[in-house]
Amino acid sequence: MGSTSRPLLSLLCLALLFYSAISELCNPQDKKVLLKIKQAFNNPYILASWNPNTDCCDWYTVTCDSTSHRINSLTIFAGNLSGQIPPEVGDLPYLTTLEFHKLSNVTGHIQPAILKLTHLNFLRLSWLNLTGPIPDFLSKLKNLTFIDFAFNQLSGSIPPSLSQLPNLNGLHLDRNKLSGPIPSSFGNFPQGLYLFLSHNQLTGSIPSSFAHMDFGYIDLSRNKLVGDASVVFGSNKTIQIVDLSRNLLKFNLSKVVFPKSLTSLDLNHNMIYGGLPVEFTTLNLQYLNVSYNRLCGQIPVGGKLQSFDYANYFHNRCLCGSPLPSCK
Repeated sequence: MGSTSRPLLSLLCLALLFYSAISELCNPQDKKVLLKIKQAFNNPYILASWNPNTDCCDWYTVTCDSTSHRINSLTIFAGNLSGQIPPEVGDLPYLTTLEFHKLSNVTGHIQPAILKLTHLNFLRLSWLNLTGPIPDFLSKLKNLTFIDFAFNQLSGSIPPSLSQLPNLNGLHLDRNKLSGPIPSSFGNFPQGLYLFLSHNQLTGSIPSSFAHMDFGYIDLSRNKLVGDASVVFGSNKTIQIVDLSRNLLKFNLSKVVFPKSLTSLDLNHNMIYGGLPVEFTTLNLQYLNVSYNRLCGQIPVGGKLQSFDYANYFHNRCLCGSPLPSCK
């Protein structure tokens, strides 16, 4: 190589280094925080792209705002990650989405530093191995529209203050070890909320405040709830899917007024009595299960009631008619 080409090559290398430095979009402070998070998880393979010599806006599981280039989303899922969610997640002040999902070796409590994420609207910490209570501080994150803590080991009672989130449209607390009653304040949520509380150890009755609440989807199945569930329904509501199965509910189904919007109803394994309302024949039901209750009388003929399997009706006190044996 000639003596004149060496300085040119050196100059080219310096130019490339300079260009890469000025072209990096990632905020330096955000990068430092992400590298601390990686270190806290012992530098796992799933975060191998988090290289300090590259632009963090290009890293896997991370996205940057197109204008400010601040980190606005951190979504880590389905990888080999162990340890507790580090407090450094609270040092990404522009996060709108935080997700840790299907990471069974992630343990500990819900990280208190999440309180600092005032722009957060999507929070998913699901299919982990989190323990402890659901923190009350969540009610202060007023921009939250979605919370998912499903498939953990969370315990204790459900904070009534969650109903103070004015923009929430989805709440998944199912498949935990939560106990105590459903807060009566949950009747004050924004209309159309999707509420999932199934597979817990909840007790008491369904709050009477639900009479004023129009859910989009509600699943309270596999708890120990008692009493009347008719407050979930109503002629003026637009709820579509209701699952109240495997509880201790006891009420007269004949007297319940169902909304025309209802497409799926699961009431199996309760102590519900009365008969099937004739209005069921006018509903566009895609699914119906009333088995293992105390219902009597003839199954009304019409609509989609005869299209469901006999197992969706059996093990009642004296329910009869197609698809069950005919009434005597």
